[in-house]
Amino acid sequence: CPLYGRDCQENTEKVIKATILDDVQHAAVAAQRSSRVLQALMKNMYDYRATLQFEDRTLRVLEKNGSIFIKLGQHLSSMNYLLPLEWTQTFIPLQDKCPESSYEAIEAMFITDTGQPISSHFDDFDREPIGAASLAQVHLATMKHTGLRVAVKVQHPALQEWVPLDLALTRFTFAVLKNFFPAYDLEWLSNEMEQSLPQELDFALEGSNARLTKRHFSVIKDCPLVVPDVLWGRKRILVMEYIAGHRIDDLTYLDSNRIDRDEVSAALARIFNEMIFGDNCALHCDPHGGNIAVRHNGQRQRHNFDIILYDHGLYREIPRELKIDYAKMWLAVIDADEQTMRKYAHRVAGIMDEQFPLFASAITGRDYRVVSKSVVSARSQEEKEVISGAMGEGMLQQLVQLLGQ
Repeated sequence: CPLYGRDCQENTEKVIKATILDDVQHAAVAAQRSSRVLQALMKNMYDYRATLQFEDRTLRVLEKNGSIFIKLGQHLSSMNYLLPLEWTQTFIPLQDKCPESSYEAIEAMFITDTGQPISSHFDDFDREPIGAASLAQVHLATMKHTGLRVAVKVQHPALQEWVPLDLALTRFTFAVLKNFFPAYDLEWLSNEMEQSLPQELDFALEGSNARLTKRHFSVIKDCPLVVPDVLWGRKRILVMEYIAGHRIDDLTYLDSNRIDRDEVSAALARIFNEMIFGDNCALHCDPHGGNIAVRHNGQRQRHNFDIILYDHGLYREIPRELKIDYAKMWLAVIDADEQTMRKYAHRVAGIMDEQFPLFASAITGRDYRVVSKSVVSARSQEEKEVISGAMGEGMLQQLVQLLGQ
C-alpha cells in the first residue's frame, strides 16, 4: 500500500484476522452440529436394541440443529404409514415450531442479494413474519410507488452456510442406519432431499413455476384455482401479491360461508389431476395443508370459492408416456382388471409380480383381495383388521424395502 502506508497495512491485518475468526467460528459450530447428530445416532442404536424408544432425543437434536433437520422431522411426522405412532406424534410439533430469522439478518441479506436495503423496495415492511417454515419465512410489506400489499418470502440466511453439511450428515445417518438395520432402508429419503432441496432453495425458480401454473390454469373454464402474481424474485427473495385464505380443513369457515365441502374436494381433485395428466403442465409436489387455502368468492358462476395455491418451489415434469401409463394403471384399478394393473404397475414403477399385492395395497390403502374385486366398495371391519394385522406381521418392512427400490 504505497499511497496509504501504515493505515492500509493495519486495515489489511484486521480483515485477515476477521476472516480467520469467521473460519474458526464456522468450524466450531460445524463440529457442534455434527457432534449432536453422531452422539444421538450412537445412543439411538444402543437404545433401539434395549428399549426401542429414542424419539425424544432425536426430536431435541432436530430442533437444536434447525435448518433442513426441521424439514426432515416434518417428513418423518407425516410418515405414519411407515414409522411407529410414538415417532410420528413426537415429531408433530416440528410442523409448527419453525425458527424465525431476525429482521437484522433479513436486512443484511437484502443488501447482499439486491444491493439495497429493505427500505429501498418497500414503503413499509412488517418486522414480524406472518409465518415461518423450515426453509423460509413470510413478511407483509407495501410496495413503493404502487402501494400494493405484498407477501415477501425470504430464505433463512443461515441456510446457505449449513445446507451442504446438513445434507451430508443426513446422508451419513441413513447410510449407518441401513447397515445396522437393513430391513429399514430410508436412504431414499435423503436421496430425495438432495434432489429436491436445491429446487426449493431457488426462489427465482419458484417464481417461474408460479407464473407457468397461473398461465396454464387461466384458460381452463370454471377452474377456481388462484395463484398469487409474482412481482419479482431472486434466489433467496420472492415478492408476491398478498392473497389470504383459510385452511381447506377449516370446516367452520366453509360451513359459515355455505361452501360445499364436496365441491372443494372435487375442485382439488380436478386441479391436481390436470397437473398429473394434463399436457404442458408440471406437478406441484408439496400440496400440504399449509400450502392450500380457500376463500369465499361470490362472483364465480359455478363455484362460490377460490382455491389458493402457495409455495411453488418444488415441481416435477412428468413425461407424457408415463402420464398415459399411470392413467391406464388407475383405470385398471377402478375396473378391478388385475392383469392390466400388473402390466402398468411394472411400466410405471418396475413392480414385479411377487411385489404386486403389496404395491396394490399400498397405493389404494385396501386389502389386496378387495383391490382385485372392487376398490370402490366400502371398507369392512374385517378388512381393517386384516390390514392392521399385516402391518405387524412384516408388511411394514416389505413396504420400506419397496420404497427403497
